Amino acid sequence: MKTRMRIWKGGLILALGMALWIGLGEAEAGSDWLKTGGDLLKQATGSPAAGGKSSEGALAPAEIGEGLKEALRVGTDRVVGRLGAADGFNADPKVHIPLPKSLQTVHQALSRVGMGGMTQDLELRLNRAAEAATPKARDLFLDAISRMTIADAQKIWKGPSDAATRYFEGKMSAPLAAVMRPVVEESLTAAGAVQAYDQVMGRYRSLPLVPDLKADLTGHVVDGALGGIFSYLAEEEAAIRANPARRTTELLKKVFGSTN
Repeated sequence: MKTRMRIWKGGLILALGMALWIGLGEAEAGSDWLKTGGDLLKQATGSPAAGGKSSEGALAPAEIGEGLKEALRVGTDRVVGRLGAADGFNADPKVHIPLPKSLQTVHQALSRVGMGGMTQDLELRLNRAAEAATPKARDLFLDAISRMTIADAQKIWKGPSDAATRYFEGKMSAPLAAVMRPVVEESLTAAGAVQAYDQVMGRYRSLPLVPDLKADLTGHVVDGALGGIFSYLAEEEAAIRANPARRTTELLKKVFGSTN
């Protein structure tokens, strides 16, 4: 009888031990499952995982929008300082403004009779006008940048390194060109380009058997100036996105630092 009792007790202890072992295993598995689920939830909501960094989803849409605006504002100031200086356009082969196509024909005709220097001087004055107009256009750019919406920002946040500039260029080139025309016209007059153009065309028309040509100097310089500004603005945006040293404000560090 005692032997049977000992066997029964031993079996009961073994059964209880097995049940406890299985229960602990399930609890541990449940703990792992809960941990995994919690990590996934944190990733989905943008909350930082334990010991990790906040994901870019933690940035509010308004912060992303302001960060992109800030990048364009900072880039604009740098570009204006570069292109608005003496020889900013004229000495830079990347943005140098050549004569309009119609005036290149005029240049060839005048060069044949030893008067090519007149058109070369005109080309210099076109670039001087762009250099003078660029600082005056700064406020126009900043005003246009301020009107970028949160919806605009979210479209370009995941884009390539110059996405903000290219989106801004596509949306604002036409209105910016319209408001820049009077600025450029004033700069052309101040640079002596209008007078130089009249002298060039007077000499050209005195030549025998030449076609009647004319050029829209203002439109040509506006297009060249905008093209140069947007070209370097794209480079500035890419540098701010890629290089922490170019993020010179706290907002830029916060917004673009989250993408690294």
